[in-house]
Amino acid sequence: MAALATLALLGAVAVGWGLSTIYGAGPGGEGDRTVVLRRGAGLSEIASALDRADVIESATLFTAFAQATGAASQLRAGEYAFPTGASMAEVMYRIRRGEIVRHFVTVPEGVTSEMAVEILNRSPVLTGVAPVPPEGAILPETYQVSRGDDRAAVLERMMDARERVLNRLWANRARDLPFSTREQAVTLASIVEKETGVASERPRVAAVYVNRLRQGIPLQADPTVVYGVSRGRPLGRGLRRSELDANTPYNTYRNSGLTPTPIANPGAASLAAVINPPRTDELFFVADGTGGHAFARTLAEHNANVARWRQIERGSTGAAGTAATPSTTTPSTPITTPSTSSTQP
Repeated sequence: MAALATLALLGAVAVGWGLSTIYGAGPGGEGDRTVVLRRGAGLSEIASALDRADVIESATLFTAFAQATGAASQLRAGEYAFPTGASMAEVMYRIRRGEIVRHFVTVPEGVTSEMAVEILNRSPVLTGVAPVPPEGAILPETYQVSRGDDRAAVLERMMDARERVLNRLWANRARDLPFSTREQAVTLASIVEKETGVASERPRVAAVYVNRLRQGIPLQADPTVVYGVSRGRPLGRGLRRSELDANTPYNTYRNSGLTPTPIANPGAASLAAVINPPRTDELFFVADGTGGHAFARTLAEHNANVARWRQIERGSTGAAGTAATPSTTTPSTPITTPSTSSTQP
C-alpha cells in the first residue's frame, strides 16, 4: 500500500509539474526568441529546435503534449518569434495556427524592372534568383513575404497583381482612347508615373498626353529621353541638349506617339488615370516651383508659365543653367511644340 501511495504521489507530482510547465510561464530572459522551423520538419525536430532556442523547457514534454492534443500533425513551418516567458501551450498554439513572422518588400511606383529585381535581391529573408521581367510587367506595391520565400515566386506575385489590376481597369476603359492595347496603356501610364510625384496630378497629366496623342502632337516627355540615355537610372543632373537631340527610340521629342516599351513600372493610380482620363483641353504643363505643375490649354498660356518657371530657376540658381531640359523649352528652340514635361529626371 505504501508503495502504491508513493507511486500515486509521484504521479500527481509529475502531472502537476507537467501542467505547470505546459501552462505556466516559459523560460525567462530578454527579448523575443526567433526560431525557424523548416518545411518538412517532424515533431521531434521541431521540439528540439524550440528547446535549443530556449523557447520551451522540455522537448520531451512538448512532444507528449503535441501528441496528446492532436497538434503533432498540425504544426506549421516558418519563422516564429516567441516573447520571453511564453508558456508551452502558447508556443504550441502559435505554431499550430501558423503565426509566423511577416516581412515586407516594397517596390516604389516608377522603378524600372531591373531596379525592382535589385530590391528583391537586397532582401535578406528571400532566397533564390529572380529574372528581370519586361518593363512595366509588375505592380509597384508593398508585398508581404516570409523568410525563405523564393525571389522568383515573389516576382511572379507582383506580375500577377499587375495583371489583375490591369484587367479590371481595362474592362472599364474609356471607349475613345488614342491607343488600342493594354500594353500601350501601361506604356503611357509609365510616362505619367515618371512625370509627376504629386498623386493628385496624375489624371491631369494623363489627360494632357491623351489629348496630345489624339492630335498627333509629340509627347515631349523628359523621362522618356532619360530612359533612352540610362534605362531609367537617375542622371543626377538635367538633360543635355545633345541628349534631347539624340535619335533614340525613346526620344519623344524626335519621335511621335508612344515609346516602344514602358519606361518604368506604373502604379494602379497611373494606370487608372490613362485608362479613364478626365476630359480636358489642356496640352501643356511645366514645373511651377512648388513640386507640382502649371497646366495650360494654349501656347500663349504655356509660354507665360514657362517664363515664370525660368524666373524661379534663376532665383534658385543665381543664373540660368547650361543644361537644357524639355520642361523649360521655349518656342524659340528647334522644337516646334513647347514641352509638357516636368523637371524630374
